[in-house]
Amino acid sequence: QVQLVESGGGLVQPGGSLGLSCTASRNIFSIYAMGWYRQAPGNQRELVAGITRGGSINYADSVQDRFTISRDNAKNTVNLQMNSLKPEDTAVYYCYAELTHWGDPYWGQGTQVTVSA
Repeated sequence: QVQLVESGGGLVQPGGSLGLSCTASRNIFSIYAMGWYRQAPGNQRELVAGITRGGSINYADSVQDRFTISRDNAKNTVNLQMNSLKPEDTAVYYCYAELTHWGDPYWGQGTQVTVSA
């Protein structure tokens, strides 16, 4: 099992930047994959970015070239740097962890990101 705690959400103007961090309750070195989903009101939860223990990364098309995900095994954290933010990036962002390739994910409690002038 693992508990995940997100931090770093908030309000930012369009074109601005924000960083999110997800801290795990255990060593993440062996965790198969971690990353971020988001859910806007009325929408389904969607994958934003994910990173495997081997370092493979995938991004949603909508955030490619604007967001950067990184994994720090020494600090047991996964970070999401978000640049050039748009109003459509407004959502609750959830950290997830898949302990194995076939297991159900664990979720954090979510952190609100609002992009507005």
